[in-house]
Amino acid sequence: MIESLLIALALAMDCFAVSVVSAVILRKRVWSVMLRLAFLFGLFQALMPLIGWLLTSRFSQQIEAYDHWIAFAMLALIGGKMIADTFKDEEEPSLNPRHLKTQLLLAVATSIDALAVGISYACTGYETIAQMIWPLVTIGAVSFLMSLLGYLLGERFGEAVNRKMRPELLGGIILICIGLRILAEHLL
Repeated sequence: MIESLLIALALAMDCFAVSVVSAVILRKRVWSVMLRLAFLFGLFQALMPLIGWLLTSRFSQQIEAYDHWIAFAMLALIGGKMIADTFKDEEEPSLNPRHLKTQLLLAVATSIDALAVGISYACTGYETIAQMIWPLVTIGAVSFLMSLLGYLLGERFGEAVNRKMRPELLGGIILICIGLRILAEHLL
């Protein structure tokens, strides 16, 4: 349960950050935007691991000897990318968070990492849909709540929150630590 919660928090950091930015762009609370963003983020964050798991679980028996290395590599790459993105100095794209098309694009973009997490689930012993329910619900709920929190904080404190908290950095570190734990469990 704790591992699922930590993975959910790590995955939700992108949702949090995008929600902060969306609130900063809009400069006010727009309930429809805030709730729809949070819903879409939660939905896509929950669906993508399921898709990754479904695609991978069909051939996980063939890669069982290497599954811990695959899970570690995927989590380390995702975590490393999140950490590297924290230090990039790039301008924000001029996306309008009010548009459904933009919200869907953001939901898909922030959930790509979750697809890889689903692949790592298939490689680390999740064999049935029943085993996937708790992680998927946790990931979706945490992403929804972190999106709401990010939007509210972004509205209240603006750009300073995103600069000072570095949510992607924390998420990246958590994913790498989980990958190291998986690797250590299988090697020791």
